[in-house]
Amino acid sequence: MGKSRSGRRRQAGVEAVVESVDGGLAELIPDRERARAWTLVIDGAPQSHVDLDDPAYLSFEYQRRLGHVIDLVAPPGRPVHAVHLGGGALTLARYVAATRPRSTQQVVERDAGLVQLVRRELPLDPNARIRVRSVDAREGLAKVPDGWADLVITDVFSGARTPAHLTSTEFLDDVRRALKTGGVYAANLADGPPLAHLRGQIATAAARFEQLALVADPTVLRGKRFGNAVLVASDQPLPVAELTRRAASDPHPGRVEHGRTLTDFTGGAVPVTDAAAVASPAPPASAFR
Repeated sequence: MGKSRSGRRRQAGVEAVVESVDGGLAELIPDRERARAWTLVIDGAPQSHVDLDDPAYLSFEYQRRLGHVIDLVAPPGRPVHAVHLGGGALTLARYVAATRPRSTQQVVERDAGLVQLVRRELPLDPNARIRVRSVDAREGLAKVPDGWADLVITDVFSGARTPAHLTSTEFLDDVRRALKTGGVYAANLADGPPLAHLRGQIATAAARFEQLALVADPTVLRGKRFGNAVLVASDQPLPVAELTRRAASDPHPGRVEHGRTLTDFTGGAVPVTDAAAVASPAPPASAFR
């Protein structure tokens, strides 16, 4: 009886928060399974999930994969300097703060209204060293000092599409500038058949970084459905074996491609420049059902 009453109270007493922000209609929807957890949805597209009681919990598939990258970028628990291009509900910045205390982080989230909503409804740990700037991602990246970051993560979507100016070799030149020697770049990419955007992004990263790996659901890699893929790049060898093990043990197992297999996957795609860049494809209506 107690459990049932609690469920009804949560449904009746914990309401979704709905607010217009710069990027559209934002909804914070309570998670019925976790007492202080919320999903951020913008214009019907799920963006982030946050558990305020357990910020190390990553619900979304692509965020778990980015979490693996965060875990492997340095020895466990060691503080890092991280730059997050795209903030959402600040899920990954919270994850870094929880798993790597005393880390220093910069979040660049253009949508000032969204930042205000998230700060108000899903407050950050006041001890976390997280600075949030409400400017364009490239403008914010340009302000990061040379060689400052151990990790740069790009997870920027406008209307469920990655803006064109965050897909080019010129953009990656600035990412490289901000990274320390041996630093890691990770990007959340979204694409569906025929995967032209994904192939082009791999070719673009290969033009600027020595080492690449791609983590995705096998059905996405086979061009069977629209979905997310996490691209990881560095000038130092990547922890491919451990990344492969972790991705394979996820609730929705992922596959890691690297080396020659990943080069072959690009199918002759060429690097994208600012002059030729276009936004990533819009997801089909069925993607969020």
